[in-house]
Amino acid sequence: MLGNVQDAEDVTQTVFCNAFLSMRSYDSKYRFFSWLYRMTINESLNQLKRRKRTVTLDEDADIPVGGVAADNVEVDDQVRAALLSLRPDDRAVVVLRHFVSLSYERIAEVLEVPVRTVKSRLFTARERLRLALLARKA
Repeated sequence: MLGNVQDAEDVTQTVFCNAFLSMRSYDSKYRFFSWLYRMTINESLNQLKRRKRTVTLDEDADIPVGGVAADNVEVDDQVRAALLSLRPDDRAVVVLRHFVSLSYERIAEVLEVPVRTVKSRLFTARERLRLALLARKA
């Protein structure tokens, strides 16, 4: 989501500290996982906004691409660069679905949007990712 390990570690630490400090406000009628994930998404988006003011995304950023052609470094680099070229909202839905393997329902819960919106955003994000990969290939 963030493009490098250090930023992800910073966000993780911030989220866990904030979660600890906010435990009294947690409503147990909601899933803890979704509450924590929503905090993580929000903090990640905040980190991206702060970064935009100071630094541009580096194409050598450290996004784990997991099972996507792990033996092929060139493909990994193309996928990483294409993911980084997506808007943060598009990147979030792709990461949640394809890298974290959440269901549409869980993504909807995390992003606080209807399932139909998740499907629509995912369709659009996949198309943008496809176009970004095609542009890099050309």
